[in-house]
Amino acid sequence: MNTTAATATSAEQSARLKNFPVSWFAVIMGLTGLTLAWARTERTFALDVAVSPWLLGVSIAVFVILALIYSAKALRYREAVTAELVHPVKQAFVPTFSIAFILLGIATYATAPGVSLWLWAAGTLLHLILTLYVLSSWIHHSKYEIGHLNPAWFIPVVGNILVPIAGVHHAPPELSWFFFSLGLFFWPVLTAILFYRLIFHASLPERFMPTLFIFIAPPAVGFIAYHQLTHELDVFARILYYVGLFFTLLLFTQLRQFARLKFFLSWWAYSFPLAAITLATLIMAEDTGIVLYYRLATVLLAILTLVVAGLAARTLLAVARREICVEGH
Repeated sequence: MNTTAATATSAEQSARLKNFPVSWFAVIMGLTGLTLAWARTERTFALDVAVSPWLLGVSIAVFVILALIYSAKALRYREAVTAELVHPVKQAFVPTFSIAFILLGIATYATAPGVSLWLWAAGTLLHLILTLYVLSSWIHHSKYEIGHLNPAWFIPVVGNILVPIAGVHHAPPELSWFFFSLGLFFWPVLTAILFYRLIFHASLPERFMPTLFIFIAPPAVGFIAYHQLTHELDVFARILYYVGLFFTLLLFTQLRQFARLKFFLSWWAYSFPLAAITLATLIMAEDTGIVLYYRLATVLLAILTLVVAGLAARTLLAVARREICVEGH
């Protein structure tokens, strides 16, 4: 009996490792987003409390754990990793791994510039490779259908907009402008395609509904990156910010629909876009000095913190119940 039970347990663990999805790295995007939002808040409001170093420590620890687990999957189940790379839906989440490096590079710059450089460089190079791979896959495809399309498709190409945030400190400015231009070009292209899919075709499957929050990220991150490149709050910067703010308001009006959704790892799509618009609002507050932006940033930070705390608790519960890393989740 004991041998049978041990064999069954081993088989279950193997199956869970095989089904460990690359979308787990979206957790790092949420955690580092929260870290950056708190770090900016501490600077903007001159807070005596330092929350961000603790959050950064948690982000790094979780990243190391996830990277080790996914490396074990890659070594033992290479075909499962390859399947994610070619899957018409899961493929979009593969660059969350490179984005995690870029975000950790941004988050560590203030305290460890040397570490930041290596994280940023590794993430930037890997993300460029993945961008070229995904775009080639889109162009020379035989498998994509309109039903495969969801806002997670922003991740591979629009994720390039993140590069200049730390890139201005680590490389010549032209490199940052290259990545910014690449991401900014594909943002409206994908937005148009996605709106066509949302309006004229069936609704998104329940598990992908949280990815609608990703609509907030491109303009909000674009605003942050553009401000980092130019250090100006000009007309274009304002357009980027207000588009991001509009999408935030639009999605907040639909909270009742989101509250009914069954838990999936895709819930983490709520976190990073909220962090991006919080950071953008903090920059608006600093540059304009308008009290409304300070108050809005405070509200958004509170919401973001509660959301990430809730997501972390719900994810740990799902892990304990073995609801994650199973086929179809």
